Amino acid sequence: MTDIDVEAVDEIDAPAGIDAPEYVLYGGKGGVGKTTMAAATAMASARDGTPTLVVSTDPAHSLSDTLETEVPAEPARVRDDMPLYAAEIDPEAAVGDGLFGTDADLGGLGNLLGGPGAGPGAESADALDDGGPLAGSMPGSDEAAAMRLLLEYMDDERFERVVIDTAPTGHTLRLLELPEAMDSMLGKILMLKERLSGMMDGLGGLFGDENADVDADAEMRDLEAMREKIERLRDVLRDPEKTDFRVVLVPEELSVVESERLLDRLDSFGIPAGTVVVNRVLQDLADVVDADVPEGYVGPNHEDCEFCARRWDVQQEALARSQDLFRGRDVRRVPLLAEEVRGEDLLAVVGACLEPERV
Repeated sequence: MTDIDVEAVDEIDAPAGIDAPEYVLYGGKGGVGKTTMAAATAMASARDGTPTLVVSTDPAHSLSDTLETEVPAEPARVRDDMPLYAAEIDPEAAVGDGLFGTDADLGGLGNLLGGPGAGPGAESADALDDGGPLAGSMPGSDEAAAMRLLLEYMDDERFERVVIDTAPTGHTLRLLELPEAMDSMLGKILMLKERLSGMMDGLGGLFGDENADVDADAEMRDLEAMREKIERLRDVLRDPEKTDFRVVLVPEELSVVESERLLDRLDSFGIPAGTVVVNRVLQDLADVVDADVPEGYVGPNHEDCEFCARRWDVQQEALARSQDLFRGRDVRRVPLLAEEVRGEDLLAVVGACLEPERV
């Protein structure tokens, strides 16, 4: 087999915009290209003039590499020529602020639930976990920290669209379970505080603490406010007019099986997953995207390359296995490119493939 001289892709007609709601989440098995899809979607959105934030919740970040720019832990504008913002959530730093924010945000409850100096509070929470009012599992700290930050970003007036590059499937499912888990936990905390309010009032008067009632009321208001935010997030995730969870897979049997499992769980949560993205398909770009093929593009050669032909047979079998998974959903195909997808030019190629009607 002769060597192929691969030239860089120079340009492609950029999509005029994207067909997507306010919140787009990309999920799937590790290594299938979620970061690439999120970056391409966010860049197409921002290129259209829509202030867009792309967020990575995967601890193994690659968003900076894909965008070819430094992406901070807090949302910041990363392009001068388009309203593109980005953030790579640092789970350890976010957990340091507590699952619900800093101690100042919740009058001590931030510490109780995992913030700085959480030792005694954490022990108390563990003790209450054994059949008491707070019985039930506490949410994972990384996922809870990411969820708290996403709640903040939803209320950020700088962004009209938020695109989320989620962690691999298992972490993503725990992230999506958190609105229910945290709402349940907050309900138990509120119930506990109400039960103890009379006793605490008496102790406050006994020790002459005139501010005890005020502090308790403030904490109750903070908890109620957080509960309202969680309910809002849950409603947003379940609203197909506002959210599209896009499952990314590669045309291989294991990826298809895991994607089916993810879609089943999303359905059980009531979260709409209207789009399936099949990445690294061994098809020519011209067969996938309705745009001029860029100069220097190299596609698969199924006639003269036995390896390409065999891999294509494997992919076709996996795609045939996926028909139930595709049914009733928008299917977007992204071809396997000869180069690693990094930078604006190749992200524009992927963005064009993610436009609708690519079945």
